[in-house]
Amino acid sequence: MRYMLLINIDRTASPLQKADMETLLRGHERFEAELQAAGKDKMVFTERLRSDQEGSRVRLKAGQWQVTDGPFAETKEVLGGFYVIECDTMSEAIEWAKKLPLREDRTVEVRPIWAK
Repeated sequence: MRYMLLINIDRTASPLQKADMETLLRGHERFEAELQAAGKDKMVFTERLRSDQEGSRVRLKAGQWQVTDGPFAETKEVLGGFYVIECDTMSEAIEWAKKLPLREDRTVEVRPIWAK
């Protein structure tokens, strides 16, 4: 089964310094290497997302489309990136999520993906 690891960032936290960002990126490189070493199908897909300031939300309200440009002030956390991984169980996916290089201002949401 496929699982999505959604990495959320607390927008109220102080921005990362360059050295901290480089350390974090090296941690993700190690995580990805470990996933790939675990099997060719373990890591399906991953991406880092640009800031929510560059995004838009589209919703239907009272039969009308509304487009809101970011940032989205009503949220404390924003989606910073994601991994789609292949695991046999939710427990296994959670164990992989625990290996992600996280700071205390980040969380990982583990969600199963509907099978086709």
